Amino acid sequence: MEVCGTHTMAIHNAGLPGLLPPGLKLISGPGCPVCVTPSSYLDTAIALSREHSVVLATFGDMMRVPGTSGTLTDLRNEGYAVEVVYSSLGAAELALRQPEKEIVFLAVGFETTAPTIAATVKCAREKKVTNFSILAAQKLLIPALKALIDDPELRIDGFILPGHVSVVLGSEPYRFIAEEHHRACVITGFESADIMQGILMLVEQIEKRDHRVEIQYDRAVQPNGNPKARAYIDEVFAPEDTVWRGFGIIPQSGLVLRDEFAVFDALRRFPVTIQESPEPEGCRCGEVLRGLVEPSECSLFGSECVPESPVGPCMVSTEGSCAAFYKSSRKSVELKS
Repeated sequence: MEVCGTHTMAIHNAGLPGLLPPGLKLISGPGCPVCVTPSSYLDTAIALSREHSVVLATFGDMMRVPGTSGTLTDLRNEGYAVEVVYSSLGAAELALRQPEKEIVFLAVGFETTAPTIAATVKCAREKKVTNFSILAAQKLLIPALKALIDDPELRIDGFILPGHVSVVLGSEPYRFIAEEHHRACVITGFESADIMQGILMLVEQIEKRDHRVEIQYDRAVQPNGNPKARAYIDEVFAPEDTVWRGFGIIPQSGLVLRDEFAVFDALRRFPVTIQESPEPEGCRCGEVLRGLVEPSECSLFGSECVPESPVGPCMVSTEGSCAAFYKSSRKSVELKS
C-alpha cells in the first residue's frame, strides 16, 4: 500500500501499475488529507460563514469538495467571502490586511503542514492578531496506520511510506509496523525511479522475511526527522480522537489547539450547530481510502463522478485515488487510440 496521495498520483502518472509482474499489486491508502476529511467539516465551515459572516481562507483543493449543503465554490458564488491562500501564513497576512474582518483558516493536512500552522498561530499571538483563527482538521498518520493494520479485511504485506510526512516524523515512529506486525516498510521518494526502487526494497524484505523500516528517500528523510518541527506541533496542538472518512473515529489521530491558544480556535469563538452529514448515495470513497476497493469498483466512477463534477472528495483532490485512476485510465485510452 502506498499511504501517500502524492505517491498515488506519481504512480499512475508514470503508468507503474502496468509494469509490475503478476502477483504484485499496489493499493492506495488514506494519504490524501482532503479525502479523509469528513463532510461534517465542510458543513461546519459553511455554517461559520453563513452564521457569523467570517471570511474563510483555504487551500485551493478544498474549494470543490462536496459537503451536505454544497461546496465552498457554491458558497462563494452565493456572495460569501472565501479566499484561496497558499499557506496558513497567507491567511494570517490576510487578517492583518483586513483588521475589520474575521479570518478563519481551514487547517486541513497531516504532519507535513501542522508545523507551519503551529508556527503561524504562534506568530499571530506574538503580533496580537485578534481577527485570525483556525478550524482545525489536522490528522496524524501513525494512528491511521494502526487502524489499517488492525483491519481484518485488509492483508497488506508492505507499506510505501510517505516521504513528506517522514521528513517531519523520521523513520522511528514506524518501527512498530515491522517489529510487532511483521510488515515490510520503505520510506520512498516521488520520482518514478524512487518508487520502483522502493518497491524492490519491499519485495526483498518480504522474500527474506526481514521486516524493517528502510529509507529510500534518504536525500530528504533522516531517522530522527525534524525535531524542531515536531516541537512546534507539540507546543501548539494536543492529540484528540477524530473522525476520518471511511474509518469513523480513530483514537488520538487528530490535533486540537491547546488551551493557551484557545483564542485562535474558530469553533470556540464562533460556535455553530450542524446536522449529521450522510455520505453521498453510492459513493465508495471511504472503502477506497481503506484500500478495500479500487476506484473502478464504484458504480459512480467515470459516469456520475468525474473530475468536472465530482461526487466524492477522492475525485476532487489532486492527491485523490479516484482522480489518479481516472486520469491514468483516460491517458491509456488516448494512447491506444
